[in-house]
Amino acid sequence: MALLGPSGCGKTTALRVLAGFETVDSGRIIVDGVDQSRIPAQRRTWHGLPELQPLPEHVCPGQRGLRAAYAQGAEPGSPGRALEQLELVGLASEAAKYPHQMSGGQQQRVALARALAIEPRVLLLDEPLSALDAKVRVQLREQIRVLQTRLKITTLFVTHDQEEALSMADRSV
Repeated sequence: MALLGPSGCGKTTALRVLAGFETVDSGRIIVDGVDQSRIPAQRRTWHGLPELQPLPEHVCPGQRGLRAAYAQGAEPGSPGRALEQLELVGLASEAAKYPHQMSGGQQQRVALARALAIEPRVLLLDEPLSALDAKVRVQLREQIRVLQTRLKITTLFVTHDQEEALSMADRSV
């Protein structure tokens, strides 16, 4: 599902409320009959990918750069789990590169792999393609759509780009 609208209309704030980073003044967030409104962010099974996702500069993603991957039982530093996640986003061959050696699109795909590593129930994306050039945007847009279908993961993303919303979402609000 896409939250579509102009800058400043509250899309990111709505996403932050859903993620638990902002509290609601009124109303409730009900998921499967459970009120999520007062559950702290760290206890929610949702993971967000902010608009600008900084990666640890001193760590290659194939080493410990996918620290969230270890939440699923792999040993810390386990290259196997990290490589699985990088394979999902088509970057297994780049596992030994540091973030400063990667393009913006590659960095954003590593950030997506990190978000997917904990197998979130809902993936929250805040304008994940905004800082990318047009060609990379289209490629990553298609890749996210394939991943969300393949992994059967509910995805809610914020965008101001109508074409992006129509191509990636089953529903737009």
